[in-house]
Amino acid sequence: MHFFSHFFLVAVVNTFRYISTLRTLLVVMRECDPLLYQQVDGRGFFSSQGNVSKQIRLFHYIRSEQYKKHHDPVFMAKCIKVRKLFVLASTFMITFFYRDLCGCLSWLLTLLSTEYEEPYLVASYARV
Repeated sequence: MHFFSHFFLVAVVNTFRYISTLRTLLVVMRECDPLLYQQVDGRGFFSSQGNVSKQIRLFHYIRSEQYKKHHDPVFMAKCIKVRKLFVLASTFMITFFYRDLCGCLSWLLTLLSTEYEEPYLVASYARV
């Protein structure tokens, strides 16, 4: 169990690194490419009123590596870092939750496959 608590901690730290790098990417984007910043809803990206379709546009922009055509090397470096951290953080989270899901399913299957008697039923049979 000790291993999995460290595994979860690494997953959380990588997720925070990803979010922090994404924030700095938006700051760099605001300066070097205001049109793209507006297209991905940079101002409202982390707000509850953020436009999800515009946020997904940034995901596709980074996933398809369109940043390689950009003129600013700092922006390109931030995009590469966001891409790598996204892969790392999502891999850790998927692995962690997959392990938990497998543990829950294993417990459920064990519970369903074992035959047991309810204590109150045993007591009622004893009286008969």
